[in-house]
Amino acid sequence: MREMLQTYRHRVAFLLALVAPLGVAAVLVPFRGNFTNTAAALVLVASVVAIAVLGSRVSGFVASVSAALWFDFFLTRPFYQFAISHRPDLETTIALFVVGVIVTELAARSRHHSLVSNEESTYVSLIRDLTDLAARSSKSAVVIESVERSLVPLLDLRSCRFDATLANPPLARIVSSGAVLHVGLDWPVGDIGIPGPEAEIVAEWRGRPFGRFVLTPSTGQPVSLERRVVAVLLVNVVGASLATETRVS
Repeated sequence: MREMLQTYRHRVAFLLALVAPLGVAAVLVPFRGNFTNTAAALVLVASVVAIAVLGSRVSGFVASVSAALWFDFFLTRPFYQFAISHRPDLETTIALFVVGVIVTELAARSRHHSLVSNEESTYVSLIRDLTDLAARSSKSAVVIESVERSLVPLLDLRSCRFDATLANPPLARIVSSGAVLHVGLDWPVGDIGIPGPEAEIVAEWRGRPFGRFVLTPSTGQPVSLERRVVAVLLVNVVGASLATETRVS
């Protein structure tokens, strides 16, 4: 649902990038005798800012080009032509485009930093909640079930299950560094996703394996290094839980 809403938002922003500057420039036409071109350019910059914040970097760049073109067409002499006869108008048009590009880049970087911050907060919450659960519960099965549920959205999996026995030969494996080793190679998960049909993360504690989580990945779905490292940390909490349970028994 979140991906659908994001796609819809980007499409709306791209459409606005094409038509909103045109509409704003057309609305300013009756007032161009009272408005300085600099003031009109600032109004168009405001529309570019709104689109850049709403949509993607592409939408912001398109809006910047559109704003500069329609500013030229409607608000600079000769009117209703893509031509500029006065140097100050040319400078204002160039400045309008450049400011639009800069604002778009700043908005894109702000969205990226916000996304990274939100993801990091989510990862910390996942680890904290799981360690709290492991500390409260005397049954490792409860912890295992929680990790199975968490790994599916975290790694964009189709399914996940715990297996107390290790595979021989091993499947493609996510190791503690977050790298994925497959047939002796470092698999480019950030580009083409976790290799299938199945992969694994071994639940270890102090170098001793206590089982593995068998992953059924979504085909071709890239998974970031941060997500893989968090997944290994969650699985190792299971390893610690199983080690404790073994010592108690």
